[in-house]
Amino acid sequence: MTDETSPNRMMLYGRRKGRPLRKQRQGLLDTLLPRLELTVPPGGGRIDAGALFDTPKRDLWFEVGFGGGEHLAETAAAHPDVGFIGAEPFINGTAGLLQHIDAKGLTNIRIVPDDARPAMDALPDACLGRVYVLFPDPWPKVRHAFRRFVGPENLPRLSRLLKDGGELRLATDDMQLCRWMLEHTFRYPDFEWLARTAADWRDPPDGWPGTRYEQKAREEGRTPVFLNFRRRPRG
Repeated sequence: MTDETSPNRMMLYGRRKGRPLRKQRQGLLDTLLPRLELTVPPGGGRIDAGALFDTPKRDLWFEVGFGGGEHLAETAAAHPDVGFIGAEPFINGTAGLLQHIDAKGLTNIRIVPDDARPAMDALPDACLGRVYVLFPDPWPKVRHAFRRFVGPENLPRLSRLLKDGGELRLATDDMQLCRWMLEHTFRYPDFEWLARTAADWRDPPDGWPGTRYEQKAREEGRTPVFLNFRRRPRG
C-alpha cells in the first residue's frame, strides 16, 4: 500500500494558493516566514512548547485555519503575554497574517503554513489554554461531511491538548455546520458547552476583533453563531 492510499495518511482538502501574491507579501513569505515557522519534528518527536518564544508566556493558544490572519493578529496584539500558534494551509492567508505581524511588530506568534493536525499531534498533552476554530469550511455536501474539522477525528486531539478548564471557541455562519459541531462536541464527554442563554451563542465573546468572513456573512444576511466549550477536569 502506498502512502497516497494509506488509510492512516492525513488528507488535506481545499485550495493551497490563490491569486499571485504582491511583491511585498511574497517578500514576507521569503524573509519573515522562515523566522516564525513552526516545524514539526520528524519521526514522531515532540515540540517543546516552552521554547517557542524568546520570553516566557503565561499561556499558549492555537488558531486552526486563521484565514487572512486578522483575528489572530488582533488577539495576539491584545495579549502580548500569551503565545500563539496559527495554522493555515492557504498560502495567501499566511501572507496576509505575515503582513499583519510585520505592521504590528508582533513577536508572540508562530505559524504552521500547512495542515494543523501534524503540529497538534507533536505538541505535549494539556499545553493549550484555548483553541479557536473560526468559520471553517462547512463542506455542505453529505458525502464531504467527514472533512469537517470539528468532529469525531479531531475532538480527541483537542481534548488531549487543552488544559483542564481550557476553552474551545467555535464560530460559523452555516446553520448545518452549527448543528454538526454542537451535536458532536456537546456529546463528547470531555467538553462542557458554556452557553446559558441565546445571547451566549449569538453574541461574540468579549474582546472579539472579528474576521473578514464574519463581516462578509453579515453583509450577505447570515447571522454568525459562537459556540464556546470548556475542557472538563481530567480524572
